[in-house]
Amino acid sequence: MECIKFEQEKKYIRDFLDLPKKIYTKADNMENSGEIESLLTGNHPLSKYFTMHKFLIYKNKKVTGRFVITIYNGDDTAYFGFFECINDKSVATYLFEKATEYVREIGLEKIVGPVDASFWIKYRLKTNLFENRPYTGEPYNKDYYLEMFKDNGFKICHHYTSNIYNKVVSEEPLYDDRYIAFLGKGYEIISPKIEDFDKIVKELYELLTVLYSDFPIYKDVSYEDFAKVFSDYRYIINMSMVKMAYYDGKAVGFFVSVPDYGNKVYHLKNIGNLLKVLRIKKKPRRYVMLYMGVDQEHRGLGKALVGSIMEELRRSGLPSVGALARDGKITQKYGEEHIEECCEYVLLEKSVEND
Repeated sequence: MECIKFEQEKKYIRDFLDLPKKIYTKADNMENSGEIESLLTGNHPLSKYFTMHKFLIYKNKKVTGRFVITIYNGDDTAYFGFFECINDKSVATYLFEKATEYVREIGLEKIVGPVDASFWIKYRLKTNLFENRPYTGEPYNKDYYLEMFKDNGFKICHHYTSNIYNKVVSEEPLYDDRYIAFLGKGYEIISPKIEDFDKIVKELYELLTVLYSDFPIYKDVSYEDFAKVFSDYRYIINMSMVKMAYYDGKAVGFFVSVPDYGNKVYHLKNIGNLLKVLRIKKKPRRYVMLYMGVDQEHRGLGKALVGSIMEELRRSGLPSVGALARDGKITQKYGEEHIEECCEYVLLEKSVEND
């Protein structure tokens, strides 16, 4: 086997981007090759915040694995991501050995992964329910990856869940009453208009960068770069399933959902997928609830926001996914009575200093 560290060589970039096409089917390949290529070439809006060290594994002259070590100035952790590997334990062992050797060589103490360069891009490893098709925004991977991580010295450090909800068909007094109560206190909870998209992104940035700052692997980015990363949401979002909460004219809470496009939004060079995305946006079959947050000075507002979303779901008659809540966060427990299944995800770490 051979491990190649590469920079801008077109052959290696092509091999890097082609590997998922050999591992996944068209139905479960969640990689946006255009975005990944922009990261590999340093042209992504967030590229200025980190340095990516890119590697490919070859066996018998065929690409069989890949990974990236991302480092941040002033951070003694190496972030291991963009991991893909054929179902071959010998390849995985070799790959993780090379990753560990490299991290030790550059003098860092710990590896955390999977993290695809940034908190704002993709992280976490899926661990169950692989029989389900991935939903939009899901960090999807092969079912044998967790064993590969554990076999090579990684331990779980954080756990997350996504709740799969059935349809909301009746009133929910706990949430509906909280919604009415907060309106009575002078709060305004609205679905913004698409022409207000830029304003909403600014308000989301101001809330997210405070509320998510204690999350594992979180890193600050500028508003300008945040806006670039989130600009594509303008074209896939239905504003009826976005809720903003205001008090005295100031944004104090948010709930952001998108129709479940599966993986179609990551493969828009295919004209057929583009047409499907347009159809799904007009007539979704399910919603994915991606982001929620409430200013800590406005306790209880979360249930009011959930009440407003439940009303929309009740009106549409659609099921939903409550995506990627970290253990210990109250969002894991919202709507418990409607949970059909629970997808699980982990973040893992490995000490290099004492390896």
